[in-house]
Amino acid sequence: MTTEPAFIEALRALAHHPAARGLDDDAAVIEFGGEALVLTHDMMVEGVHCLPTHDPADVAWKLVATNLSDLAAKGAEPVGVLLGHTLGEDDARFIEGLREVLDTYNVPLLGGDTVRSGGGARCWGLTALGRATHRPVPSRSGARAGDALYLTGPVGAAMLGFEALGDGTPEPSAAYRRPLPRLAEGRALAPLVTAMMDVSDGLLLDASRLAKASGVTLAIDSALVPVADPARRAEAMRWGDDYELLFTAPAAMALPVAAWRIGTVETAGASAMTVDGSEPEQGSPLGYQH
Repeated sequence: MTTEPAFIEALRALAHHPAARGLDDDAAVIEFGGEALVLTHDMMVEGVHCLPTHDPADVAWKLVATNLSDLAAKGAEPVGVLLGHTLGEDDARFIEGLREVLDTYNVPLLGGDTVRSGGGARCWGLTALGRATHRPVPSRSGARAGDALYLTGPVGAAMLGFEALGDGTPEPSAAYRRPLPRLAEGRALAPLVTAMMDVSDGLLLDASRLAKASGVTLAIDSALVPVADPARRAEAMRWGDDYELLFTAPAAMALPVAAWRIGTVETAGASAMTVDGSEPEQGSPLGYQH
């Protein structure tokens, strides 16, 4: 049990509560009374999700933003966050970035925990809590044959930003360092979509996850996918870290937000996804996996 998919598969045997949604979704959804609480948790590890040289203020921003992106995919309004922090010499910068992102999105810090690593790689975790703004809360599992497949913005900007950061040019790296969760778009789309998720691990990988959860095949036209650098379209569709919303909706529906139609939903076939009419190359990674 050394791979992330294998470990998650083992966890499914323990996730009996309907709020867990079979561990196939971006977040858990707990129904109570006339409300629904949306909860998500994400982690970052030094050397995996960020380098020791990365500005701790950017680490804090990204930690919060990635969790808020999961709430965006549920059309949820943030209620607060709980922080898990590994102490270090640059904690003042981390606090500065944390203050900036919480103020930007008007999200309160509710609590958490702190630890020391004993000299090993630092690790940070964040739990974000949100209030659903529409019921039923969108999931990955509602796409239907005949729907259109949409993306709220270009992919590949984070890839270019990561490379710019390595070159020491900070400004073009903002898409990687400080992603912007699509909270307003998620709330506007929640009443209309049949399925929705955020793109965190690569468009193709996340599209395959949505397709499998919905029991359909997604047919993607790569020429329709908005990308930050058209010359690197194939890389951009696999790189990840862009945090745009990927969703399905009836093809004739007028959308309340800007979005690019990148494909269609088809009855389940031999593959969960096709790109330009063909299955992705076997053995080629569709995106990022631990």
